[in-house]
Amino acid sequence: MTSKPALPPKLLLEDFNGVFEEFFATVYSVFKRDFVDAKPFFRGKKLNLKKHPYIDGKEYTFYHLTHKGEIEDKRLPDLRRCERIGWAKPAIEQCDCWNLKVWQQKRTNKKRTADRICIWLELENDMDYIIILDIRENYVLPWTAFVLEYSHEKRKKQKEYEEYIKNKGR
Repeated sequence: MTSKPALPPKLLLEDFNGVFEEFFATVYSVFKRDFVDAKPFFRGKKLNLKKHPYIDGKEYTFYHLTHKGEIEDKRLPDLRRCERIGWAKPAIEQCDCWNLKVWQQKRTNKKRTADRICIWLELENDMDYIIILDIRENYVLPWTAFVLEYSHEKRKKQKEYEEYIKNKGR
């Protein structure tokens, strides 16, 4: 990285004496500060949120940044994602200054083919953090974020990134 990321400290459940409700309320307050109250940008494009459906009064995007699971209505909180919620906005906004790996990918589901941006925050003393953005015509949506906990996940993302770089001018 060109300059060392200035990341806020992780939010840790133990800092809330293990009281999940207090921890989760703080996680949401950081999300709200960074993505609802602030108006962040990615490379000059405005970031919007997927708000609907609201879940327990919270924007849908919040759940994709802090929960995991394949079945939408059965997603569970992921402590690793929650701990790092404060990292998403600075990594998105500073990805070029920090010389992060950023690449585009296509994802197809039943409804549409999506153009996505991956932002890889590689860290020496912590698990790597990936943020996925969904590209729309006039804005970008934070789609999800997660940590790379296993070496095979890192190898897969590294391969994706290298393929993108190799084919970039084609």
